[in-house]
Amino acid sequence: MNTSQLLTKSAKTFPENLALVHGPKRLTYAQFNSRVNRLANTLRRLGVKQGDNVAVMQYNYPETLESIFACFKAGCACVPINFRLHPNEVAFIIDHSEAKAVILSPEFNEAFVSIRDRIPNARHLITLANAEDELLDYEKLISAESDQFKDVDAKPDDLAWLFYTSGTTGMPKGVMLTHRNLTAMTMNFYADICPGFGPDDVILHAAPLSHGSGLYSLPNIGKAATNVILASKSFDPELVLKTIQEYRVTNMFVAPTMIKLMVESNAVDRYDHKSLTALNYGGAPILVEDLKQAMVKLGPCLVQVFGQAESPMTLSYLPHRDHMLEGNPEQMKRLASSGLQRTDVELKIFDADDNELPPGETGEIVSRSDLVMKGYWRNPEATEDTIRNGWLHTGDMGYMDEKGYLFIMDRSKDMIISGGENIYPREIEEVLIKHPAVREVAVIGIPDPKWGDAIKAVISLLPGQSATEEELILFCRNNIASYKKPKSVDFVDELPKNNYGKVLKRDLRARYWKDKERKV
Repeated sequence: MNTSQLLTKSAKTFPENLALVHGPKRLTYAQFNSRVNRLANTLRRLGVKQGDNVAVMQYNYPETLESIFACFKAGCACVPINFRLHPNEVAFIIDHSEAKAVILSPEFNEAFVSIRDRIPNARHLITLANAEDELLDYEKLISAESDQFKDVDAKPDDLAWLFYTSGTTGMPKGVMLTHRNLTAMTMNFYADICPGFGPDDVILHAAPLSHGSGLYSLPNIGKAATNVILASKSFDPELVLKTIQEYRVTNMFVAPTMIKLMVESNAVDRYDHKSLTALNYGGAPILVEDLKQAMVKLGPCLVQVFGQAESPMTLSYLPHRDHMLEGNPEQMKRLASSGLQRTDVELKIFDADDNELPPGETGEIVSRSDLVMKGYWRNPEATEDTIRNGWLHTGDMGYMDEKGYLFIMDRSKDMIISGGENIYPREIEEVLIKHPAVREVAVIGIPDPKWGDAIKAVISLLPGQSATEEELILFCRNNIASYKKPKSVDFVDELPKNNYGKVLKRDLRARYWKDKERKV
């Protein structure tokens, strides 16, 4: 089934249901579907064919969901781009994905003009506003098209979502998700996260639609629920809590950092948030004490999800019933876990030779289900390394207890998760090593009460050279996305290494994570 049918069916059955809210803007499902059809016709008229890729780089707007579903309807893969990326990174993704068109919000008009010569395959640049020169005006384009469109008959393994993750080798990898993957993801949502979900529900999109929140829209749209898109370009806890009260929001997806901001805001006691039945949190570990505080302040609505781009939405979940403030030691220990494997997901723990380990023994977390990606775009070597004998190797280390609860202990690939963003140290190290004063560099994540992980660079300088912390942080900011720059820099004479010359990042991290209940 084409994923677009989630919208097409809802618009047919519930045409008058409120679909999208953004500030004063309101669209019913009939209106939403009509605009998506017009955009799908626009793509077809511009020569974008079934099987082509279309990049979408926008702040959170109703047009973001219109763009995503128009891609589905036209049989194209949507390439969502993180709006926080540096133009150099954006250019790489568009060029590597071979996107034939880009749909952007006006905040990025100037940036796209600056990288135009680096994205020759993108024949059309469509902006939501302020179109000039080569940029095409979104509203003018769709207003000239029919609001009737027959959804393309997509095959289950056709590409639907091409999401670029930061790569351990310094270059992002394009995760290929199919219509089968997205359908399985949607059905899992109904089975585990929000059973009984229906057209009276309301989701609040406070996280970027280019990330998890965009995927969370699919099951909501499939049930004709209302999608409230926060009219803010940053996470404002008071606005979030006010919006929950105003629209009686029932579910939303947040990173642990966002939960902490909500709980610590005095607005949490001033607004009614009892309508929340599923506050789904994931994307980073959460400290148990922070989780307990959230349970006290927000009530019985919390659901933890653990997953990765290669297996969308979740591999495991900690359901409502396991979020308890009092219980026996086994029950209380589960608050530090990532919960149980999803209904139709298999999770196992493998050793270095891909042998299954018994309960309690730590190894790599692997998974098998219809959620697992098709592979990495134009990267068969990485695909073969990640999917072996049908099992997705997550790169995360952990163990399962006797009752099947998953505990994540470490990241075998040294990934840092800061504020819900996946950050690979190699990207930052590749930038810092280019500084003329730097001899060696290692980037690690250290505990941070707000962001989960904070990025720290540990650097040794060349003899006779000097550099300041501020200088090196600015050097990073000028070359990669700002959120990837180090928060701090330590200077050392030598980085610790093993007998083979490999930097011992575990040793570097040890002093910062000492006495912490989690090591990631």
